[in-house]
Amino acid sequence: MKRLWTPAWIARHVAMVVLVVSFLGLGWWQVTRAAEGNSISWGYAIEWPVFAAFVVFVWWRELWHTLRSAADGPSAGGGEAGGEERAGGDVTAGAALSSGIPTGVRRPVRVARVPAVPAGGPEDADLAAYNRYLAWLNANPGARPGDFPG
Repeated sequence: MKRLWTPAWIARHVAMVVLVVSFLGLGWWQVTRAAEGNSISWGYAIEWPVFAAFVVFVWWRELWHTLRSAADGPSAGGGEAGGEERAGGDVTAGAALSSGIPTGVRRPVRVARVPAVPAGGPEDADLAAYNRYLAWLNANPGARPGDFPG
């Protein structure tokens, strides 16, 4: 529980309380405006409490993740206790299971794309003309695009 009383967490608690009170106050203000006959304020009267609920949701989620990582112990720190760490910094599946790191969420894997046109295939005429134009601009740094001879 001491993790929730660090300066960063105290700032989060204060920000959450200030935002929720402000959003609920703005929602009440919109209710009073709607009662006076401003019909568009009914939408805002619903919207501000939804914003307040979202702030509480995010705060609760962060709180839960912090308490959950505290309960997991030091072995969830990134493969220090028996974890096999890859070059990218992620922990392999076998090490993740032994260290208690959830395996359902992983970093995205980059996949090499196959070019749409094979390297030896036909060249697009517009693309070739554009590449010649870019090469000419690169070779003539002071020239204006209107000076292109092609």
